[in-house]
Amino acid sequence: MLLPRDTLGLPLGPGIPPALLTALGEREDFEELTVFAALLMGLFKVFTRPGIHLRSGFFGPVERGLRGAGHDVQFVPADFRRFTRILESLRPRVMGTVATPPDERGTMSLSLHAGATTHELRAAGQDPDRVLIVEVNPALPRTVGLEPEAPHALHVDLADVIIEAPGPLPVVPDSGGGEVEERIASHIAPFVAPGSTLQTGIGGIPSQVVAALAAGPGGDYGVHSEMFTTGLMELHRAGKVSNAHKGLYEGFSVTTFAGGSEALYEWLDGNDAVRFLPVEDVNAPERIAANRNMVCINGALALDLAGQVVADTRGGEQYSGIGGHEDFTGGPGLENSDRSFICLPSTARVGGRVISRISAVLDPGALVTSPRHQLDAVVTEYGVAELQGLTVAERAAALIGIAHPDFRDALKAGVRTT
Repeated sequence: MLLPRDTLGLPLGPGIPPALLTALGEREDFEELTVFAALLMGLFKVFTRPGIHLRSGFFGPVERGLRGAGHDVQFVPADFRRFTRILESLRPRVMGTVATPPDERGTMSLSLHAGATTHELRAAGQDPDRVLIVEVNPALPRTVGLEPEAPHALHVDLADVIIEAPGPLPVVPDSGGGEVEERIASHIAPFVAPGSTLQTGIGGIPSQVVAALAAGPGGDYGVHSEMFTTGLMELHRAGKVSNAHKGLYEGFSVTTFAGGSEALYEWLDGNDAVRFLPVEDVNAPERIAANRNMVCINGALALDLAGQVVADTRGGEQYSGIGGHEDFTGGPGLENSDRSFICLPSTARVGGRVISRISAVLDPGALVTSPRHQLDAVVTEYGVAELQGLTVAERAAALIGIAHPDFRDALKAGVRTT
């Protein structure tokens, strides 16, 4: 399958074939193997071997740990949508993925991940000079796409190698958060009118927002989200999602990958209320904006008074990835009725001291995830700063108003007025 010198392309996170990577870790004959992947869901010995190069589009704890231990892990800066074209240009000789066992028609659902690899998986299967490896796991939920343009499945005839590998699925905790997250969510919920279309990420703040909506009086919501989470399932279960007023992809929720609890995976199995589409469809800003009353809720690690957002690095070191951050921050700006919220606690604890996440200027070496002109509103536990249409000085004043009170005087001293 794989030669001592070779290239291997894999999907993000839940699409990664763990049995394949485990088997590769037992080989000692690799001279130079370059693997293109993102957000590893387990620690695999193959990435500790000499001659193995991991090029990652999204870091998680595994990538950070491997890099910290001195192994060859390199970040490829690109948003999630752009990785479709990057993979096409790199054209790995071997492509691998997980899938469900074939049905009576020989169709294997791609289950929890469509993302940026669906086109290249098919291209590898159709090319006699390339190899497509499919790892089938009966625990995976059988999910669907949108026929005929995005079927979200592979036929057995495309696969060069099929590995049968039953095993548990990676559970992604969906933290409920604490008091700060609850306060942030309470500021956002009033902006979500009945009939709105929602995009949320993972973490305490989105979980609290979705929980508030599930328990609140509103409803008739739509879902158009890069990631489908346990919280979004609970919103469905509460009868709050109809997808009847989106204006695009009406009648079902849209996502490009899912991660969450075992209950989520069981609920997704055979459930056509959620459709998995390629990332270039889900994350395209013009498609995001085509939804009526789109409300996007995303996080950040820090930002400055100009509105420059740092969401994927810490201290200039890669921490996570760009993903769809800018797409879902900027996409709503194409339509006046849409809203985009960047959410973060006002402070963080670093090295035993409390610092403000909102700074007058970014630290030297800080890397911007989303630029200042994309921002609509920023939310902390102290309120909402709505930035659209404000001058530079007005934006700074609005952001100081939602910073922690202990840091506001220092921030005022660092304000730029032009």
